[in-house]
Amino acid sequence: MTAITAEMVRKLREETGAGMMECKSALVESQGDAEKARELLRKKGLAAAAKKAGRSASEGLVHAYIHPGGRVGVLVEVNCETDFVARNPDFQALVKDIAMHIAAGSPAVPLYVSKDEVPADVLDKEREIYKAQAAAAGKPANVQEKIAEGKLKEYYQSFCLLEQPFIKEPKQTVGQLVQEKIALIKENMVVRRFVRFKLGDAAGQPAGDEQ
Repeated sequence: MTAITAEMVRKLREETGAGMMECKSALVESQGDAEKARELLRKKGLAAAAKKAGRSASEGLVHAYIHPGGRVGVLVEVNCETDFVARNPDFQALVKDIAMHIAAGSPAVPLYVSKDEVPADVLDKEREIYKAQAAAAGKPANVQEKIAEGKLKEYYQSFCLLEQPFIKEPKQTVGQLVQEKIALIKENMVVRRFVRFKLGDAAGQPAGDEQ
């Protein structure tokens, strides 16, 4: 068994923000494999974050981001539980990263914060389009339905902010990024709403509570 050194614990703590004992425990459980230890900490952190999801979040920040060149701008509101956390550098960095991600419009400009906000009539229309495409390709009815559901997942990943791959780290979604910050800071956080402006476009369309 690999000996767990103080240096290994220190490095893992710097990389994840987890507590010293949590890092040591993860390294012991993973037999010194740092990659597996990071994954263990991430899973435990996300589980802990899920427990905080129901807690009220009425503090936070409204952040304005103007993309270099001045042609795209974003306003985003992210809430947390306390004013203390609203002043936390990690929380502020999260809000800025989310605003920058929205401005980038990658893989597409988000239209909604979460998939729960997509109107039923929009989903019905998309589903019918996907089924019609599958039918035109000669797929049987039961397969058409499966294809449509798969395409809807792709729709969510394209147009729902929390389902999009985070621009700085495409292997995780924006939602997973938020959950990791919840686990790190130990307060519930909610992306409440955003609006994106592009020079020359019609008025920016808000997404979130004030749609």
